[in-house]
Amino acid sequence: MTPTRPGRRGLLLLLAASAALCSALPAQAQQPFPSKPITLIVPWPAGGSTDRHLRALSEIAAKHLGQPIIVENKPGGGGTLGPGAMALTAKPDGYTIAQYPLGMLRIPHMQKTPWHPLNDFTFIIGVSGYTFGFTVRADSPYKSFNDYIEAARKTPGQLNYGSTGTGSSPHLLLEELAGHAKVQLTHVPFKGNADLQQALLGGHVMAQSDASGWDKFVDGGQMRLLVTFGEQRTKRWPQVPTAKELGYGVVSTSPYGLVGPKGMDPALVTALHDAFKKAMDDPKHLELLDQLNQSPWYKNGADYRAWAVETYAKDKALIERLGLAAK
Repeated sequence: MTPTRPGRRGLLLLLAASAALCSALPAQAQQPFPSKPITLIVPWPAGGSTDRHLRALSEIAAKHLGQPIIVENKPGGGGTLGPGAMALTAKPDGYTIAQYPLGMLRIPHMQKTPWHPLNDFTFIIGVSGYTFGFTVRADSPYKSFNDYIEAARKTPGQLNYGSTGTGSSPHLLLEELAGHAKVQLTHVPFKGNADLQQALLGGHVMAQSDASGWDKFVDGGQMRLLVTFGEQRTKRWPQVPTAKELGYGVVSTSPYGLVGPKGMDPALVTALHDAFKKAMDDPKHLELLDQLNQSPWYKNGADYRAWAVETYAKDKALIERLGLAAK
């Protein structure tokens, strides 16, 4: 039997049904992205170097996206509390993203976490890395880093230092260095950069290991920078030696970038990536990186994830060597 072709009336009915179906689709599916403000979770207190950097970067990226980017500070857990909460609760709609510090690839080796550092995130873009340094108050008796280490050697466990949290990069690099130097230091964890600076200035800790949020205090004469942890001396403080040249064999920049929850549509990832890449290349952003003594660390989403996979495996060995692995 030859099938009958739909008549004009049938075609009209089909077209009407199709239009009704399209109108029934969620409004979000028909709206261009983004159609409302985006939240960027910064897992450190306001006022620190990372907060300063990402607020400025977001302000530039927002112009390319056509919507505001609202920075939400969620400190705690050595920088893992904010991104971890996002992974567990946020929709993968592109409207909630987070900074992804290196601690995200280390803390899970040290303790059980409700999120997986690779499987529960969508990697968007690699952005920058830190200049880490070790500072004391300007009136400290330690004039050089070797002075501090020698004092620690004579009085094991009596010298302390602060960092931005247990398992954070500033903490682990100092513990690694202490292992090389064969000294015992007492670690005092803080929620973030801003409260750590105030603790050192107030005399509550003897020294601090942190990213360059101490820059204004060093330049202003309230703190003394004893050592940095890059491959080479910094342009901004060329008189300060690196831990590497002092013979301690520790180099760290702790790269970071932006991520979203798992399952994001590739089109949303591309839109966010492209806007932040343009912001990264903006002269105002590059000027800020110079002020913070940071360098660009660009990676697209795929390369960023590949780096994370490799680093997660490598840092497992570091955690185990330092005796910090979960039992």
